[in-house]
Amino acid sequence: MLQTIVVWFIKLTPQTKRWFWKSWYTIFAKRYNNPELQCMNYGYFDENLSPQLKPENEKERYPLQLYHHVASQTDISDKIVLEVGSGRGGGASYLSKTLKPSQYIGIDISGAAVDLCSALYNQENLSFKVGDSEKIPFENSSVDIIINVESSHCYGSFSGFLKELYRVLKPGGEFLFCDFRPSEEIESLLSKFEPAGFIKENYKDITPNIVSALKRLSKYRKNEIHNKLPGFLHNILEAFAGVEGSKVFTSFKDGTLTYISASFRKE
Repeated sequence: MLQTIVVWFIKLTPQTKRWFWKSWYTIFAKRYNNPELQCMNYGYFDENLSPQLKPENEKERYPLQLYHHVASQTDISDKIVLEVGSGRGGGASYLSKTLKPSQYIGIDISGAAVDLCSALYNQENLSFKVGDSEKIPFENSSVDIIINVESSHCYGSFSGFLKELYRVLKPGGEFLFCDFRPSEEIESLLSKFEPAGFIKENYKDITPNIVSALKRLSKYRKNEIHNKLPGFLHNILEAFAGVEGSKVFTSFKDGTLTYISASFRKE
C-alpha cells in the first residue's frame, strides 16, 4: 500500500496536493539535513553524458546528470535563470557553477528547504527564496530561463503554473522541463503548452535513462534509508526514492509511468 503513494498522489485534488507536498518536503528538510543528499530526483544515465564532478558530488552523479541533461537543452550562460521547485538545492548549485548563468535563483514552497539551501550553499550567483509555482514572486518578463526538474507533478494546477511561467519569462524566454506522469496522461500534458503561449522546441521520452539511473542508485539509496532514517519510514521512502522492486520503479519499467524531458519557448 505504501509503495503506491507517489502514483496515487499525482491524482489528488489541487488543495490536497499542495498541502501534502509542502508538508512532506518541510518534514524531510528538518529531519534529514545531511548535506550529502543534494538532490531528490530519480537520476539520469546516458553513456554519452559524463560531466566531471568533484569527489564530494560523485554520490549524486545521476541526479546531477538529470539537471545537466535538462539545462543543456539551451545555453544558460550569462542568463537570469529561475528554478521552480529547487528542493535541496544541489542541482541549482551544480548548474550555477558549471553552466555559469549570471544569476540562478531557486524557489521552493517549503521554507525549511529554502533555509537548508541557504545554509549549505554560498555562491555569488546563487540564491534561494520561498515561492509558490502558481504565484511566482517575480516581476513580469524578468527571467530568461525557467528550469523545472521532477517537480510539476506536485502542483495543484499545471495550467496555473504555465500561466505564471508565461508572465515571468521574457519574450523568447525558455522553459526547460522534465517530469513523469501516468503514460496515458502525457499527451494531455503536452497539449496544455500551445494554448498557454509556448512553442515546443525539444521533446524526448527519457524513461529508459531514468530506469538505468535508478538501477545504479538503488543500493546506495536503500542503504541510506535503512541506516539513517526511522524504520517506520523505510517502505514509503524506498517507494519515494524509486529503488528497484518498488512500485514506482516497476511502473517506469513496465510503461505505466512515462518520464519526459522537453523545452519550450515563449512566443
